[in-house]
Amino acid sequence: MRLLSTVSGLTAMAVLLTGCGATGNSAAAPGAPAAKAPAAESPESVRQPAALVPAAAKAAAAKPKYVFPVRAKNVSFHKTHSGYAATDIFAACGKPVVATTGGVVLEVSRVDKYKKSKKDGPYNGGKFVSIKGDDGVRYYGSHLSKVQAGINKGVRVKAGQVLGKVGKTGNSSGVCHLHYGISPPCKKTGDWKVRRGVVWPAKYLTSWRKGGQKSPAAAVRTWNKKHNCKA
Repeated sequence: MRLLSTVSGLTAMAVLLTGCGATGNSAAAPGAPAAKAPAAESPESVRQPAALVPAAAKAAAAKPKYVFPVRAKNVSFHKTHSGYAATDIFAACGKPVVATTGGVVLEVSRVDKYKKSKKDGPYNGGKFVSIKGDDGVRYYGSHLSKVQAGINKGVRVKAGQVLGKVGKTGNSSGVCHLHYGISPPCKKTGDWKVRRGVVWPAKYLTSWRKGGQKSPAAAVRTWNKKHNCKA
């Protein structure tokens, strides 16, 4: 009877343990930390990477802005130019000449070194400024009466920033105007035959004067592929 009582007690204990939640997995050791349930996926983790948004905004902000290079009400320009692709923009002496677009100053001449006895050369423009736009195009304006203080080689400028004043220095025939040339930067300095202009500016000037944003960048690249910086 004592043996039967012991066996019955063990059986009852086994049934009791089963009823307390024993499963096929081993029970945690006393004092061990309970296993954590996997965290629910945060909604942020399935969103588009945040880095893509600033990149798109930056690309939009980097789009060049263009403005007409002379700030004056009474202004005109020729669609053609004698000898090479450029234009003359006529306005009263002293009117502001501004940066066509944002970029960096490449060359500055504050001294009129032109001599009538000399042949055409790098000093024909008298006082001038050239900039390399953020669009990769060089913009050249010459015959200035004055170059604005602070406009020096390597200085960054923004579209519409004053570069100087309309004048008649250099080989200007004594008429107040801005000689305006568009070209690839090439050697950046000294390549005056390219710098003075290789792509006709008139259609771009017409656009900018009306507030349009027509870009000469593609035309400049096409010219350079064909001519390799040789004018």
